[in-house]
Amino acid sequence: MKRSTTVLLTALAPVSWGTTYAVTTEFLPPDRPLFTAALRALPAGLVLLALARVLPRGIWWGKAAVLGALNIGAFFPLLFLSAYRLPGGMAAVVGSAGPLFVIGLSALLLGRRPTTRSVLAAIVAAFGVSLVVLQAAGALDAVGVLAALGSTVSMSLGTVLTQRWGRPDGVGPLALTGWQLTAGGLLIAPLAFLVEGAPPALDGAAAGGYLYLALANTAVAYWLWFRGIGRLTATQVTFLGPLSPLTAAVVGWAALGQTLTPVQLAGMVLAFGATVAGQLAPRGARRATVTATSFSSAERNDRKVSMDVTGKGARR
Repeated sequence: MKRSTTVLLTALAPVSWGTTYAVTTEFLPPDRPLFTAALRALPAGLVLLALARVLPRGIWWGKAAVLGALNIGAFFPLLFLSAYRLPGGMAAVVGSAGPLFVIGLSALLLGRRPTTRSVLAAIVAAFGVSLVVLQAAGALDAVGVLAALGSTVSMSLGTVLTQRWGRPDGVGPLALTGWQLTAGGLLIAPLAFLVEGAPPALDGAAAGGYLYLALANTAVAYWLWFRGIGRLTATQVTFLGPLSPLTAAVVGWAALGQTLTPVQLAGMVLAFGATVAGQLAPRGARRATVTATSFSSAERNDRKVSMDVTGKGARR
């Protein structure tokens, strides 16, 4: 599969995540962020485990738990906490600094020297997102800021470690995604019960919203995300992250009647341009892989299973 196709498929993940705010506010019960996070992660993970039919072995029980905690178990609660305590999109602004964290962590853990172009593109992306989502507000909440930073660092470290550790022989991205979502969901579920109490009553709209979040927004989206990490560099993947707040702004304008000012439109152009620039691999850079071999039989099985999930398959 061409790299451009891989980039486009991976980009569908943050685009899907950009619809989360609209679905949550329009269809789901209010003030239940941990319950929502648990219903996003755990059912999706169990579905992918059932499809992949592969469990971790040996040291991978620990690695899967670490990755699940970083990418899901810690990321979701911290992200929701920051969104509740920070004004007007500040959480999204802090999150847009993810490429800078990944660039630094890739240098430390993967031995990849940062380029001037990637650093500048990361700064421009964060600035562009700030123009789109940041609204004037009062003093910032310290806990909210720390939670936003924590969620960004958690996801950034999880992204880099996912690429550093790769996958066990014979295991495809579908199984790896299922391991992480299940591990993260198992961490969030008891926390949701302790903090928020018993699950709320759900009507048809809420059930449909949770079904969308669990399947399309989480199971399929995270499978595409981790699949992309296996085929692109961690920096290239994380540069797709700003597409999430940009999508949220477009959905808010198209579906929720929100307005887009000229400043916001300029910010969208800057952030999108930086995202495109972040996909330009340095000359001579080696294509990232998760194993030293070509696609394994597990990958081919993933392609077959993914056709059942998405309704279509893509040639590799």
